[in-house]
Amino acid sequence: MKRLSPLDAAWLYVDTVDTPMHVGSLSIFSLPKGASPEFLRDMVAQLREQQTFSTPFNVKLRSARLRRVLPSWVEDRDIDLDYHFRHSALPSPGGERELGVLVSRLHSHPMDFNRPLWEMHVIEGLENDRFALYFKMHHSLVDGVGGMRMLQRMLSPDAKTGKFVAPWAIGSGRGRGAPGVGVPVSPIQKIVENLRGQAATLPGVSKALTEVMREAVQRTSREWSLPFVAPKSILNGRVSGQRRLATQYYPLDRVRAVAKAAGVTLNDVFLGLCAAAIRRYLLEINALPDQPLTAGVPVSIRPADDDESANAISFIIANLNTQLDDPVERLRAIRASSKLAKAHLQQMPRDAIANYTMVFMSPFILQLIAGLGGKGRPMFNVTISNVPGPDRPLYFNGARMEQMYPVSLLSHGQALNITAVSYNGQFNIGFTGCRDTLPSMQRLAVYMGDELVELEQVLELDGSTPAAPAKSRKPATRRKAKAAAAA
Repeated sequence: MKRLSPLDAAWLYVDTVDTPMHVGSLSIFSLPKGASPEFLRDMVAQLREQQTFSTPFNVKLRSARLRRVLPSWVEDRDIDLDYHFRHSALPSPGGERELGVLVSRLHSHPMDFNRPLWEMHVIEGLENDRFALYFKMHHSLVDGVGGMRMLQRMLSPDAKTGKFVAPWAIGSGRGRGAPGVGVPVSPIQKIVENLRGQAATLPGVSKALTEVMREAVQRTSREWSLPFVAPKSILNGRVSGQRRLATQYYPLDRVRAVAKAAGVTLNDVFLGLCAAAIRRYLLEINALPDQPLTAGVPVSIRPADDDESANAISFIIANLNTQLDDPVERLRAIRASSKLAKAHLQQMPRDAIANYTMVFMSPFILQLIAGLGGKGRPMFNVTISNVPGPDRPLYFNGARMEQMYPVSLLSHGQALNITAVSYNGQFNIGFTGCRDTLPSMQRLAVYMGDELVELEQVLELDGSTPAAPAKSRKPATRRKAKAAAAA
């Protein structure tokens, strides 16, 4: 038996029918050259034959009823693979729209807490000789970076790889048993060690929280976005359990070129694209608040050699500056805000960051547990996340993965989540929204593409050539920005 950490357990505490706390990934593959008509049927049969389960695919909650009271994992020795692994087909013509409709429906279904909290779907019938894999796992088991590392272990860099192993037999690389099980430690020894570790982080955590409270009172910096100062918008009401998925992808070099020309980071450009798309979407329905919207941005604190899938994240809040018309001015204002927030977080050691995150996010979590999410002022307006992925092509049973998209979670007060994953020179973006809150959500993806083109024009990029150094381009950028604003 393994008791969940407070951060992992928090995802179970706030899980409801309307706000299921599972995350997913949608990967699209091309059939191998010369594949037989029975390729997918044979692949599914091969997968069903493999009945060995590794962590975290082999664990379930000790008690589904008591999942909100000191939840813990136990190993499930009687897993029904037919429940967790499913084979579906798209209605003809099997385009992106049909795939999106199916995955939106699959992602809307809550999970069964009496079973291991994962599903895998093979989806055939996608046009141009393609198929898709949709994975779904509860957030209490995995975060974005941990999930990406686990996915990479399930795939191969070699199209002609030998033995084909099912993803649930590979797992997180930690072998069988409940997550974190290792050398036995007595309960008293564990309590003493935990208390000692918590005490060591208190000075750093106290200092960081004091800075936040001082800034909340004095408001000395316009760039520093604090929790619960964001305006309420249509993104921040109650949500239903039905989800809608939209996707978009760009060559990664285009996004990097904009970052280089503007003198910001790639993640700043992503925040800027999101800000512009949300701004235009809300303007068109006459729902853009006068105050700038803010984004909650997950930040990984996982060491490079950590193969665990469990959560190792913190959060910063970035000002999206949606009140600004000029795209470059908005982008640089976002840069100033995110840089300040990251500097505040990075002054603490990793152990202190974990404790700081629990204290920092506790008002948000308590708001959801008390049923008050979406009824008052939001902690932030939208969640935006960027997860680094593999930089080379990967294969599943010889089939090349063409794109991969994250499919995320929503909570009351958070009707939109935008997450990006890089893969093999691509920048792939998944928009997860509440079906009843955000009509025509695909427009967000379209508007994001329009903003990327506008930034390239203002920064004098053609969308295909590398950017000149930011320092030499700043004067031209400012002149172009002013001209664009005047127009």
